[in-house]
Amino acid sequence: MKAPRIPRAGSSTGLLHWLYNLRMVKSLQPDTAIPRHIGVITDGNRRWAREFGATTEQGHRAGAQKIIEFLGWCDEIGVEMVTLYVLSKENLARAEEEVAALTEIIGDLVDEIADTEWYSVNLVGNLELLPGGLRSRLQAAQERSAGASETASRVAVNIAVGYGGRAEIIDAVRSYLKAELEAGRDLSCTIDDVSEEKLSEHLYTKGQPDPDLIIRSSGEQRLSGFLMWQSAYSEFYFCEAYWPAFRKTDFLRAVRDFSNRSRRFGR
Repeated sequence: MKAPRIPRAGSSTGLLHWLYNLRMVKSLQPDTAIPRHIGVITDGNRRWAREFGATTEQGHRAGAQKIIEFLGWCDEIGVEMVTLYVLSKENLARAEEEVAALTEIIGDLVDEIADTEWYSVNLVGNLELLPGGLRSRLQAAQERSAGASETASRVAVNIAVGYGGRAEIIDAVRSYLKAELEAGRDLSCTIDDVSEEKLSEHLYTKGQPDPDLIIRSSGEQRLSGFLMWQSAYSEFYFCEAYWPAFRKTDFLRAVRDFSNRSRRFGR
């Protein structure tokens, strides 16, 4: 696990606020349980926009900028992987104008993440549900990111887009059965041999650790289909702030809360 880094004073809006954050970061060193993998449901962009008299598009753009800040906070304390829930398959049923704006915003966001040397990008979801232009743009960003040189401080970033938790499980079952069929396995043998481990190999996040901590902003206390399989033993933290207003202090409190919990993994 990477050691947490001390943030610069210029990264906060005020000296007292910065000192408070600094004290919390120091409290996480060196033996604190830092989540290896954090999942984030970035909720509240539209409500934030309404509250502050901004347009829906401005709310989504503010949310995208907050994601960039959030990834920097994760890197500072040594988080290795982040999964961002930025577009569910249900979101694609919204008004055409909003979906078009989201398409552009998400494309810009993923390009920025992919072109930053500290992050690598992995797409999570059913890309066939996406508009063709966005799908091509995201795939190009993922390939560009994969081709970049590896660094010791690199954070793996999953972009959950066109994502649905039930759909992921259904796709995993289909993929597993297809692989068994192609291998010439008898159906009865396939049924007898199915296991959590084998199905996990066909999830969108195959080969990755499950999230240790899942954060949701905006005060809502539900998963909304996010990582339904992978979150079986995750810890959850719900924050009242809308996503564009989510502060570094909120993030550090979530991590501190996580570090104080006793994880039993169902035992």
